[in-house]
Amino acid sequence: MDEYTNRKEYIDKLLSYKDKDLIKVVSGFRRSGKSTLLEILQSNLLSQGVDKQQIQFYNFELPENYLNKTWDGIYFEIKQKALGSKTNYIFLDEVQNIPFFEKLVDGLFATENIDVYITGSNAFLLSSELATLLSGRYIEISILPFSFKEYLTARNIDIADKYLNFEALFFDYVNETSLPKGVELRESGFDKIYEYLDAIYTTIIEKDITQRHQINNKRAFANIVKFVASNIGNQLSPSNISKALKQDGQNIHHATVEKYLEYLVASFVFYKVNRFDLKGKKQLATQEKYYLVDVGLLNLLVGKERITERGHILENIVYLELIRRGNKVWTGTARNTEVDFVCKNPMGEIDYYQVAWQMTDERTVEREFGALEKVKDNYPKYLLTTDSFTQNRSGIKHLNVFNWLLGL
Repeated sequence: MDEYTNRKEYIDKLLSYKDKDLIKVVSGFRRSGKSTLLEILQSNLLSQGVDKQQIQFYNFELPENYLNKTWDGIYFEIKQKALGSKTNYIFLDEVQNIPFFEKLVDGLFATENIDVYITGSNAFLLSSELATLLSGRYIEISILPFSFKEYLTARNIDIADKYLNFEALFFDYVNETSLPKGVELRESGFDKIYEYLDAIYTTIIEKDITQRHQINNKRAFANIVKFVASNIGNQLSPSNISKALKQDGQNIHHATVEKYLEYLVASFVFYKVNRFDLKGKKQLATQEKYYLVDVGLLNLLVGKERITERGHILENIVYLELIRRGNKVWTGTARNTEVDFVCKNPMGEIDYYQVAWQMTDERTVEREFGALEKVKDNYPKYLLTTDSFTQNRSGIKHLNVFNWLLGL
C-alpha cells in the first residue's frame, strides 16, 4: 500500500469524522482512488486497535455483490454480522449499483453502533432523493486524481532536489495521466496509459451517462465533449456551443447541450466554474468555464494534436489544486477586466489568482499584472507562472507555479 500513503489529506479528513454521527460520502471520478482510500482507512482503523470483526467491506462494482440482491437483504446481512457491543465500520463501495441504495444507507445510519462510509462515481449518488433523505446528516469528501506533488511522490522523485527539471516533469504529468493506476502503467509505455484512459472513459460514457439517461444521439454527445475539451478555460454557454456546432453542420438544441453538460459534470469528467461579478460581488448565471478532471484525457478527447494551449492546461491544473486545497472557486469578471480565479478559502477569506505560462514580453506582464491591479480591494492577489525569476508588483505576489503546486 506504500505508493498510496500520499493521500494523507483525504485520510486525515475521514479520520476526523470517525465515530461522528454523519454518513461519510467519498465521491469523485472513476478510478481516482476512492476504493483505495477506503482500504487505507480500513488498515488505519486496524492499526488503531479496531477488531477485524468490526469492519465490513462491500465492493458493489463486483456483480456477485449486487446481482439479485435487494437493499433490505444486504441491510439484514450487515446487521446480522455486526457486533452489538462495539462500533461497526461499514464500507459500501460504489453503492449506487444497488437499487434503492438510499434506503440501505438510511437504514444503516439509523442503526445503533454503525459508522457508515460510502463511495460513488457520480453526483447522482447525492441526487435529490438521497440528499433530501440525508440532509444535514452526511459529509461529502470529493476526491481528485493525483496532484502534481502526489504524482512525483508516486514516481519516487525527491521534490527537495534543487536540480530537478520541473517543467519536463510537469509535461509528463499533463501528457500522461494523473489517475493513480495510470501512473503505475508508465513503465509499460504511453499506449498502455491511453488504453487505460479509453476503457475508463468508455465505461463512464456508456454506463454512467448514455445508458442512465437514455441518450440515443451518441454522436452529438461525443461532439459536445470534444468541443468543451478543446475549449478548457474559455467562457462557454449552451447556446454558443450549440451555435458553434451548427456552423459545423450539426443541429443540437441548446437545452440538449445544457443537459449533456450537467451529466458530464455529475460524472466528474468536467468541473464547472461560475462567473463572479467583481464589482457587484455576486455570482453570474451565464458563460461558465469548464476544466477537465484529468488533462491526460485530452489525448483521448481532442486527439494527439491537443490543440488546447499550454496556458489553459496550466490553468486547469491550478484550478484542480485550488479545489484540492478546499477553496470555493469562481472566475472573476468586471466591465474592463477578467481574473482567472476568485477563491473563498477554507477560512472564508478571499484570494485572487491569475495564471499565465510565461512572462515573455512587456505586453504579457502588463496584461497579467493589470488584470489583478484593476481589482481595487485589499485581498491577497497572486500571479502564477513558470518563470524562475519572479517579481512582485503593486502588492501582487508573483510565484513560480511549480513551487506553488508542490507547496515549496
